[in-house]
Amino acid sequence: MAYLFLGVAILCEVFGSSMMKLSDGFRRKLPTLGLIIGMGSAFFLLSLALKTIPLGTAYATWSGVGTALTALVGILFYRESINTKKVLALILIIAGVVIMKLAH
Repeated sequence: MAYLFLGVAILCEVFGSSMMKLSDGFRRKLPTLGLIIGMGSAFFLLSLALKTIPLGTAYATWSGVGTALTALVGILFYRESINTKKVLALILIIAGVVIMKLAH
């Protein structure tokens, strides 16, 4: 169950980050509300996951996968550029998360 909490926490964090981009510096109310709900939910669910998963593993997974997914959202929905270095960085992030999980 802890990894389910962690997975949903990651999705909430990605949603919150996407809403942050749309909030225009907290000037737009609905995206700002989405940001607050998304990030609040992410931290709450992460805290539930931490009851079982070691801190290092959980946080590395949460931040690493969240970073990779947020980068993909930027590329797919906000037309942010992609190049070889970004692809390599995303691969290294995912590899690091896998290695952390294997070490657990």
